[in-house]
Formats: sequence, structure tokens, C-alpha cells
Amino acid sequence: MRPLSRFFTNYLKQPIISNPSTFFFRMASTSYRVSAVPPIHRLEPGEPLNRDEFRKSISVFGLKIPASRTTEFMRTKELKGSLLQLPKIKTVVQLEGDNDARILLLDFYQADRLPEEIVEIARQNQLDIVSHAVDLDYSYWTAEEILKSTLPESLIEDMPTAFTLMGHLAHVNLRDEYLPYKYLFGQVILDKNRGLRSVVNKTDNIDTTFRFFKMETIAGETDTMVEVHESGCTFRFDFAKVYWNSRLGTEHERLVSMFQPGDLVADVFAGVGPFAIPAARKSCLVFANDLNPSSAEYLLQNCGENRVQDRVRVTNLDGREFINSSVIEALDRPFVNVQPIQSSKQRARQARLKQPPPKEEPVQRVIRHYVMNLPASAIEFLDAFPQAFGASERSKDIKEIYRIEGMPTVHCHCFTRELDAQRAAEDILK
Repeated sequence: MRPLSRFFTNYLKQPIISNPSTFFFRMASTSYRVSAVPPIHRLEPGEPLNRDEFRKSISVFGLKIPASRTTEFMRTKELKGSLLQLPKIKTVVQLEGDNDARILLLDFYQADRLPEEIVEIARQNQLDIVSHAVDLDYSYWTAEEILKSTLPESLIEDMPTAFTLMGHLAHVNLRDEYLPYKYLFGQVILDKNRGLRSVVNKTDNIDTTFRFFKMETIAGETDTMVEVHESGCTFRFDFAKVYWNSRLGTEHERLVSMFQPGDLVADVFAGVGPFAIPAARKSCLVFANDLNPSSAEYLLQNCGENRVQDRVRVTNLDGREFINSSVIEALDRPFVNVQPIQSSKQRARQARLKQPPPKEEPVQRVIRHYVMNLPASAIEFLDAFPQAFGASERSKDIKEIYRIEGMPTVHCHCFTRELDAQRAAEDILK
């Protein structure tokens, strides 16, 4: 989160302390340090946010120093711990119309609380201690600070601060007690994050067939077509029509790292391709399936976008039907005439030297991995494997080739609350 910060300075020409040797001081205390807490403006549900209410002027003290000695004073041991520490605010201010002087801002807002050593430095160097105004506005504070100053106090402690970023879109999941303030959350998140154009909130409604969450736009444009980059691949899809979870990126990479180049992989619940496309980019061959027509459509488009369309075969079937058909599909309709993946440099060198194309990759008729990334119900599809491998009309051929090559590894994702591996296994098998 990197909001733009605007601040305006106001230098009081008359010094507050022109004779520091006679100045009465007290020892510094952190309670007298400068703080930039935003103004408090508690809003009612549905009340619009007024950014102008977040203008605030903070008066601080500083030393008026010769411009030529700025670095010298900033490195002075006695001053280092007393310089202004407000985030995003410069410690050294150039005076308007006076190029020969600077103000070195100090982290104190009460003149009689300045430490003795600072007063002594001013006295020895004949420096004026002056007052300086730092004016802040809405752009200075973070989203969290704005929300804490506008929400009811009862909602601050457990206030949600995280969101999922997908291209130009931010996705939040607000609990019921925060829904009356959903437009406030949306507007603040939109304001404080460059590049965002839309903020959406997940509703309670779940599409029971295709398992994606319905959502509503709470700020910005109603545009749910996003572009996401993961594992060196580009994915485009309508977030309102398909399932995508950016927090699963590590799991996608972990599983794909287990595949070997040339492996034939069957992805039962492929979505828009977070497993299938990186696997194909790794020189695997992939049968990729999803029941959701929109997912299958965007998966096919993403294969073309990532130049793996000859390595991924997309289907739009029920999971059981796909498992049952995939084994025979591999035997009777394997990938053929597949060229090895080459980088742009390799292709350019081949064309420049007029080299013949590389040899086609070997035909693979044995599935090495099944991916079943549907934690809510994937385990219910495991009963399709006995039929696929042992009870079809081609069972003799299937048993023979897999007896020689070995059975595939099935990666079935499931939910469990248990952290211990043994307990998790027992919980899943119940």
C-alpha cells in the first residue's frame, strides 16, 4: 500500500527562541514527541466519506541552519535521536525565497520540552529555534488509520485489514457486522492502492454446482475480468464466473515441482489452469478438465496465451466421467507430434542457422499423476478409479501397461483442522 503523501509547510518568520542561552528547558520525554494521529470522524452506516475532514496541521519546532551545513547538523550525535520521525515527511525543509537557509525539523511540539543538548547546539552555533507547520490531508494516512478513525469504536479491534489482489481488482470478505460499512471499506481500499479500479465483496451466496462465490462491487468499476501472473504464466478470467485463490500459489508450485518433463498429467478439476499450464510449461502433457463451462473456456484461452495449446487437452466433463475416460484417452488418443518447448532465443537461433526442427517428443500412453484440487468434495470422486483402471472393456490392456509402467500418483486435496499428519489422515478417512 503506497498512498501519495501531500503536505504543506508554513514557516513562521519570527524565531520562537532567538537567545537560546536564556531559554528554560526540561528533559525530553516521549510524551512530548510529535504524533500524526488522523482526526476522528465516526461515520454512521451508509454515510459518505468526506476526505476534506482529514486535514490537520501539526506545529513542530526546528533549527534554522545554513544550507551549507545541513549534512553536518544531521550527523550530529546530539541531534540524531531528536529529528522529526513522521513517516513520509522530510526532515529538512527548504525555505521559500531563501536558498541559503534550511529548517531541520525536530520531533517536539512544545518549545519548553526541548532537550538541553539541542538548546546548547543552538546557542553555540547562533541558530534560531523556530516553529514550523506541517499540514497533512487524507492522502497522508494509511487505509487502516482512516478506517480506525471512521468506524465505530466497537468495530475497531477485530477490523479486517487484508484483501486479495487480482490485477486491477481487490477482493474482500467482510463479516456481517461490517456490512453496513462495506462502501466505506471499498472506497478507502480503492483510494489507498494505486492501480486498483474495482473492489468487490464476497456475498453469502455460493454457486453449488461450480463452487465459485458470488460477489458485489463496493467501490470503483463493475469490471471482474482480471489478469493474474503466477509461476511465470499469465491467466485471464472473469472472477465473477470462476474460482481462483491467489493464496494457493505456493501449493501450485509445490505440486508442479513433483512432475517430471514428459509426464502425462490428468487434472480433474483444472479451473482456469493454475496447475495445468505451469505443468505444460515444464514440458509435461496435460489432460485438463473442469465442469464449469466458463472455467473450461478461459482455460483454453490461457493455454493459447501461454503457448501450450499443443500440450494441454481441455474437456468440460463431470469429474467421474473424466477419470473414467482419461485412461482410455491416453491409450487410444495420446498426444502426438508435440514439439519440445523452446525459448525465444532458441527459436531465433534455429531460424538464423536454418536448423531442422527438434525431434518430436515421445508418445506417452500412461498417466503419471492425477490432480484433484477440490478440497470440499474431491475425496468423493475416488471411487471412480477402480472403474477406470479395472472394470472397463479395455481392462486387460490397461492392467498390462500399468503393470509395466506403474500406477499413477493421485494428489487428492482435502480439508482438515488437524495439524498432526497422523491425526489429519485419520480425520480425512472418517
